[in-house]
Amino acid sequence: MTKKQMVAAFAAVTFIAVLSGSGDRLAEASLPLGTWLAMLVWAQVRWPLTGLVTGICSVVAMRVADLTTGGWLWPVTLLYVSVVIGPRPRLRLVVGIAALHAVCAFNLEWTVLQHSASRTFAGVGPDVLWLTAALAVTVAIGNWRRWTQTAFQQQRAEIDQQRTEERLRVAREVHDTVAHTLAVVGVHLNVAADALDTAPDEARAALRLAQDVRRKAMGDLSSLVGVLRDDRHPTAEPLDLEALVAQVRAAGLDAELHVDGDGAALPVRTAVGLIVREALTNTVRHATARSVTVTVHYGPLTEVTVADDGTGSQAPFGHGLTGMRERVEALGGSLTTNGAGGFAVHATIPS
Repeated sequence: MTKKQMVAAFAAVTFIAVLSGSGDRLAEASLPLGTWLAMLVWAQVRWPLTGLVTGICSVVAMRVADLTTGGWLWPVTLLYVSVVIGPRPRLRLVVGIAALHAVCAFNLEWTVLQHSASRTFAGVGPDVLWLTAALAVTVAIGNWRRWTQTAFQQQRAEIDQQRTEERLRVAREVHDTVAHTLAVVGVHLNVAADALDTAPDEARAALRLAQDVRRKAMGDLSSLVGVLRDDRHPTAEPLDLEALVAQVRAAGLDAELHVDGDGAALPVRTAVGLIVREALTNTVRHATARSVTVTVHYGPLTEVTVADDGTGSQAPFGHGLTGMRERVEALGGSLTTNGAGGFAVHATIPS
């Protein structure tokens, strides 16, 4: 419901309520009073407190002049509600006005209209209870709406955070895949360029290997993009450690793989493959190494070590190593590097 629709509803309800609650004095003052209060509901859009006070004074004046037999407080119920739910809620001020209104109603009923105590309480008491209940329900609804808005905002913030983390995760995946592919392809292209004149067969073999690596990487990227287009989370499958080591070995490095143990969960095996791939990529790109050894032990505490004999102290600590460390820490493990006498990456992950 829009604001204009709510104001129109309040005005209509006020007009009908005043007419229906005036008994046999309808023709004398109820019609102009209902019309006037309905107009004040519209005026409250700009002047909420002014409309409320004017409405109260109008009802009191007509009751004292005995121009209407309606209630003292209930005809202006929605004028009170309009102030409470307005853009600048003033609950304490409204409660104070309502208390003063009730006291004045009791006093006027008793002293001016000269009604008995029982009739005074019977005439004003229900109005007080009605207005109290109406304000209590209004405050409760307002609190519920604020709570739901806060919960919605928190949910949106969590969703935005998840989307940010997902973008970072996808960026790491793309970085790792592209970096590894470019490193291996670059080595093979260098081999082909050096052997093009003296050993054309070796050059052709290096180019075929480069094409195979490129084709595999394009397939991985296509799968990743396809899953993202389907708006699903990519299914992380463990990488083939033998294939990763074979690619590095084909690039001219003396690469060895040692794997033992079993029982690691899928997230751990996936993390192991990503660590090995990134570490081998760094070896090919930065270490100028001749040999690299990959050691993996699966168990209650899975351990991964990738060590080469290159110029490890010059290996940069960039996005790849940062991504490895974040993955390992997300699984409750730790990752360390050592650049003395080569370069080594060592990770431990609880299984």
